[in-house]
Amino acid sequence: MDTALAQAFEKTWPAADHADAGGFRVGRGLGAGGRVSSARAMGAWSPDDFAGVEAIHRGWGQQPMFRVPDSDTALADALAAAGYRRDSPTAIMQAPVAALTGDPIPPVTTFAVWPPLAIQRDIWSAGNINPARQAVMDRVAGPKTAILGRMDDRAAGAAFAAIHGDVVMVHAVEILPAFRRRGMAGWMVRQAAIWAAGQGAIRIGLAVSRDNAGAWATWNRLGFTEVAGYAYYARSS
Repeated sequence: MDTALAQAFEKTWPAADHADAGGFRVGRGLGAGGRVSSARAMGAWSPDDFAGVEAIHRGWGQQPMFRVPDSDTALADALAAAGYRRDSPTAIMQAPVAALTGDPIPPVTTFAVWPPLAIQRDIWSAGNINPARQAVMDRVAGPKTAILGRMDDRAAGAAFAAIHGDVVMVHAVEILPAFRRRGMAGWMVRQAAIWAAGQGAIRIGLAVSRDNAGAWATWNRLGFTEVAGYAYYARSS
């Protein structure tokens, strides 16, 4: 993953705070999930640094956890030897913004609004995007918006998009069960691209679980390609 995309990935879904231990930076997530509550390598590290990372996590009431790029096999092997298990393999995908702005979106299907409407927060909460995760959105300093999707005259989905540099990242895509497999996520991501184009972004990125076959199919149809991957490593016991 290139530097611009990596920075956008971090800046558009930020931790509440950070602390360093040896070659690692630990995120304080305040209950907002692994991406903002994990440790990641920032420079030269040693397995001796793991204890310092764990102490920071425990001081913040978090499970000790590392976020490891697929390319960093040395760290993955060291964590496995220290009793950590690999979990939640995830891919980062990207596409040109211009590739998603050509097809007109059906009328009253999507809207870009900020701050989020109450119905968007309800849709997120109905999934796994609880108030702590929604608070991450509020922390983003740059341009940002909430995408509302509508279908059958009802609110059907919500997503969050934010820009850092010339990259827009889409997070927290949630579609209500009754409206899944009907193209709603695709229209919402196209709306995010249209909004981002107006802000000068030229690339759009997102993260997707490697276990989510439906999401993979959607993003592939839209022209997204995988550019990097990572997984979490947490204690086995």
